[in-house]
Amino acid sequence: MEIDYIKEFVVLAEKGNFLEAADCLFISQSSLSKHIKAIEKELAAPLFNRTTRKVALSEFGQLFLPYAKQIVSIQNEYAAAFFNKLENTRKTLTIGSIPSMAQYNITDVLARFKKSYPTCTLNVIQSGSTKLENMLRQSKYELAFVRQVNDIADEFVKIPYTVDILAAIFPAKHPLAKCKTVSLEQLKEEDFLLLPERTRPYNLCHNACEQHGFQPRVAFTDHNLGNLIDLVVREMGVALLMKKLAIYFSNPNIAIVDIAPNISTQISLCYKKNAELSDAAKHFLTCVRPV
Repeated sequence: MEIDYIKEFVVLAEKGNFLEAADCLFISQSSLSKHIKAIEKELAAPLFNRTTRKVALSEFGQLFLPYAKQIVSIQNEYAAAFFNKLENTRKTLTIGSIPSMAQYNITDVLARFKKSYPTCTLNVIQSGSTKLENMLRQSKYELAFVRQVNDIADEFVKIPYTVDILAAIFPAKHPLAKCKTVSLEQLKEEDFLLLPERTRPYNLCHNACEQHGFQPRVAFTDHNLGNLIDLVVREMGVALLMKKLAIYFSNPNIAIVDIAPNISTQISLCYKKNAELSDAAKHFLTCVRPV
């Protein structure tokens, strides 16, 4: 039986929905369904009671779940042990980071580490926070800079690194461009330019608008912050971005205005609890200065 399939079973059991589980696992729904059916075939029993929208554990699924979790836990433990042993031997450190490394001075941390530990090969993988958390759980990365850590199970040590606040980015001639602050209610008729759906900044903006009584009218989404700023300059809408990201791309044709009351996110440097960190990872921690 494939251990990866067992991991997928555990995630589906937790989510109760094929779409949400597939998104979390970064696979297609059809692949997830195929893998679950393969487990059921091997066990000769149905693990889920399926409906059109939700899935719930069957009697056999409830029986299998604690064993599945134990299998996943053991696999994570031996993977971490082998990973750390190999990394210590090779003097290689693999870390993850959200994409906005320069804007949050994470590149300064990398340079400081490399200067003080020149014999170590440093691998840095950029990704969204959800994937970074998954890679930490699987011991693919020792450390990761993560935004708004989702750690319901209390799996990670979280070292606060920096806090950022939400801002509105207006064309310079917009009527609200000269304000010191604006409320979300003042923006409810605007066309919004946001980072892509299912990213944490997008969810932050969308949820904040809903909490203030309206559905945001999203005109455009893009991973590329430069594109969003350029569209603001061309008066295609108002961007909602974290302030430090916007300042990095500041120019005379835009105005960056704080949202009031403040809506903040925290970026933390994370690693798995009870992990045996490599010497390189321990040294990296000493190079981090909160900003």
